[in-house]
Amino acid sequence: MGLSSIWHWLLLGLVVLLLFGKGRFSDAMGDVAKGIKSFKKGMAEDDAPPAPKHIEGQRAPDATPTPTAETEIR
Repeated sequence: MGLSSIWHWLLLGLVVLLLFGKGRFSDAMGDVAKGIKSFKKGMAEDDAPPAPKHIEGQRAPDATPTPTAETEIR
């Protein structure tokens, strides 16, 4: 009759339900689920390559080249 006994787990679950109540327990599990979803979303965003940052005064890498003074003279 070790920790893996079904009776120990049932008794532990009953005590937890008596202490916290059904509403608090389900709210806590809902918060845990939201935390897990948020964690997974954050991990998925970390896997995506970062978007190139545009610095003022520089053109974006996919933009068409702007004419310079040398090309306007020719």
